[in-house]
Amino acid sequence: MHHRHHAHRPTAARLQNALRSPLGELEQTFLALAHGSEPLTFPAHLVSDEPDRAAWPVDRIRTHLAHPPTRADLREQTWREVIRRARDLGEPWDVVAVAMTVPVLRRMLARLARPVHLERAEVEQEALAAVATALRTVDPGMERVDRELFSAADRAVHRLVYAARRHATRETGAHAVPLDHLCSTYTVDRGEPVDELTVLARAVQARVVDVAEARLIARTRLDGEPMSRIAAERGVSVRQLYRHRSAAEQHLAAYLRRQVESL
Repeated sequence: MHHRHHAHRPTAARLQNALRSPLGELEQTFLALAHGSEPLTFPAHLVSDEPDRAAWPVDRIRTHLAHPPTRADLREQTWREVIRRARDLGEPWDVVAVAMTVPVLRRMLARLARPVHLERAEVEQEALAAVATALRTVDPGMERVDRELFSAADRAVHRLVYAARRHATRETGAHAVPLDHLCSTYTVDRGEPVDELTVLARAVQARVVDVAEARLIARTRLDGEPMSRIAAERGVSVRQLYRHRSAAEQHLAAYLRRQVESL
């Protein structure tokens, strides 16, 4: 796929940032389906009264869905067919169905008052998981079925935010402080700053975190690797991995605070 070619140096950083985002990663997959060697298409008459061709690439279908002049009945029948294909045909239509919600989810999450210690990627993952679940359970015949998908995502992310805020009030707040900031205050005996990898190594030696937890923190926080890649390696869900990392970071942050206070 030419759009991922690493020779495009000016866009490499932007692409890397997109892949750290679950929404960005899904969008890359969606656009690859729409513009690959065999573009994935959808009947255009379902979403347009006067289509210029029988089938449109799925990204054009999505754009038309969001176009204000598109009639509600056309929008309804398009969503019903998208959901039917996702349920009956599976891949890649299950991916397409979730990706159809990405523009609205982006706007929704941009307005969300997210606690500073709650990572954006975790919120995005929660929203996508809620949409995927709703696609399997929603009644396709209901009025404005797309609103139910967006409502499911909205409820899920607000539950996540609420839980994060409650957790923060119960804890000392140490885990909310970024790792690099904690490391900048954590010094060796001679007062020299130590880097994050050294701190992680010492935490492993002190049995505060294990090797797998330290590697998870280093690879995602320091190297910027996407959680989805590591989740696939370890055979766990992305959501499980976020929770596992959060618990490890809480132990690490409390340990670092104790070290700083003892200096």
